[in-house]
Amino acid sequence: MASHPHHDGAPPPLHRRPPPRVLLLRHPPHFTLLNRPLPDNFHFLKPWESSLPLHDFLSSADARSAEAILTSGGAPVTADMLRRLPEVRLVVTTSAGLNHIDLAECRRRGIAIASAGDVYSEEVADLAVGLLIDVLRKVSAGDRYVRQGLWSSEGDFAHGSKLGGKRAGVVGLGRIGLEVAKRLEAFGCAVLYNSRKKKPVLYPFYSDVRELATNCDVLVICCGLNEQTHHMINREVLLALGKGGVIVNIGRGSIIDEKDMVQLLVQGELGGAGLDVFENEPNVPEELLALDNVVLSPHTAVFTAESLSDLCDLVVGNLEAFFSDKPLLSPVLEE
Repeated sequence: MASHPHHDGAPPPLHRRPPPRVLLLRHPPHFTLLNRPLPDNFHFLKPWESSLPLHDFLSSADARSAEAILTSGGAPVTADMLRRLPEVRLVVTTSAGLNHIDLAECRRRGIAIASAGDVYSEEVADLAVGLLIDVLRKVSAGDRYVRQGLWSSEGDFAHGSKLGGKRAGVVGLGRIGLEVAKRLEAFGCAVLYNSRKKKPVLYPFYSDVRELATNCDVLVICCGLNEQTHHMINREVLLALGKGGVIVNIGRGSIIDEKDMVQLLVQGELGGAGLDVFENEPNVPEELLALDNVVLSPHTAVFTAESLSDLCDLVVGNLEAFFSDKPLLSPVLEE
């Protein structure tokens, strides 16, 4: 029987090369939750299986041979770590945010970065609008009212507020922010936005977030966390939003000055809040637990069965693309 020779110049299949070595900074929960095995065409280094603490493991010969890092928002990639891993040429993160990665050090070393890209955008936007509707229409508060038997003993429940017609300010009009804006517009809201740069959209742009808050009934925080956005939503901005204003945060907890927000909510100087993220997770300020105008979610905006499956495909696709000298599927590009 005739053999089938390789085409001249064609690279050997990925599985015929020595498997690329990928350092896992933590066990990938997305694969675990779906009961999905890690791909077998990579050699995964798992520090938690070593008797060494992570700091010492990173200095081991095994770790120093790693060519890529797979991480998530809870596992930082620092400059010190990268200095210990001279062979690393790629960082893949399962998060949309990048504040856990030393981007400057990656840039300096020529290390490529792949993020979760658009995988979570629709899920996060859905939850942002869901939190807002919940706060305005008192869905969770009404549920508690019924469950506690108060409807029969206390009578009618407090009225909520309509979403349509609200002036909704979106802080950060990136992938997620655009999805939020699209949904709010469909509900009949007037959308305004703040972003680092003006975007090619018809929504009114505000370069100053306090000025945006002054002109809004609702603020939805969709931006990433960095030095510029840390505590960007402070007392001044929240007071500008006002007593009837509602803030929704599906970005990062530290974008809002949490102490200021809690104080203003308790004092009735802010109308309500829908929060999926907090400054010191999983710890939530105790004062918020007693407030019926606050809806709390345990940082789950990104997680659905669909997004987990898509993310696993994306992670594997990025690794396979990189080590086949093909473009990354969801690269983090320089601005």
